[in-house]
Amino acid sequence: MAKTESPILSLERSSDRAEPVSTRLDTDGRARVRIMGLVIAAVTEQEAVAKVVDAAVAGRGQWTITANLDHLRRYRCEPLARRLLASADTVVADGAPLVWASHIAGTPLPQRVAGADMIWSISDAARRRGVSILLLGGDAGVAERAATVLRNCFPEINICGTLCPPHGFDEDERRIELVEELVARMSPGIVLVALGFPKQDVLIERLRQALPSASLVGIGISLSFVAGDVRRCPAWTAALGLEWCHRLLQEPRRLIHRYLVLGVPFAASLLGSAAWYRLRSRSPVGSHDCRWGHE
Repeated sequence: MAKTESPILSLERSSDRAEPVSTRLDTDGRARVRIMGLVIAAVTEQEAVAKVVDAAVAGRGQWTITANLDHLRRYRCEPLARRLLASADTVVADGAPLVWASHIAGTPLPQRVAGADMIWSISDAARRRGVSILLLGGDAGVAERAATVLRNCFPEINICGTLCPPHGFDEDERRIELVEELVARMSPGIVLVALGFPKQDVLIERLRQALPSASLVGIGISLSFVAGDVRRCPAWTAALGLEWCHRLLQEPRRLIHRYLVLGVPFAASLLGSAAWYRLRSRSPVGSHDCRWGHE
């Protein structure tokens, strides 16, 4: 496979109180749930993948965010996160606490839809539908190694290229423009962006202009999982919603503040607020809290 090298890029061609929890229909007829103001699609992984691939086949463009607890916390207090999450076409619940809160509040999401799972199911569906994929992000070499793994798993998959922008590229307008140019040149049907939130979605927001017909999905650390650089937790751990503990043990210096100082108190507030709403909604007079309820 031919490879183009660049001094800038490596390119391989081929508030704490809860807002309403409510349910409404998406543009395609599927239900959506509002948790702390954030609208989340009430879809299964299979349905989420179908939306991504169908949009790519139809050439209508689509932006999916896989939101976890930290996304929601940032949504509550950061204007940038609020804008990105409100702008995406589809937001799915990657974090178990979001699914728990939806069930406690009485507006249940069908399941957790993890980016680390979607990378496999999107690859399989894209292979079957003949849609090309670009892998973008990760440390140097990660996207290439992930592409090798996916090609071995799905021999007919069309991975049209990989991009590994260097650290700090997002602070240099010229480097961002070069990413846009290279991505547009490859013209993929689906772009899986693994740069972490909100960086990956800031880039996706710009890539939509260069690739209006492509499906773009933010998948966080998922390329590193596929490449084998980072071990994913055992299935039973994820089933219990304890994947964050596994990640904390792997990277304590980087994650201890996010998970323990910020995440645990916010999760407690989220679940407590959901429970309070559910209790009030079951009272004889019902809940008159305009921040909660069905639309």
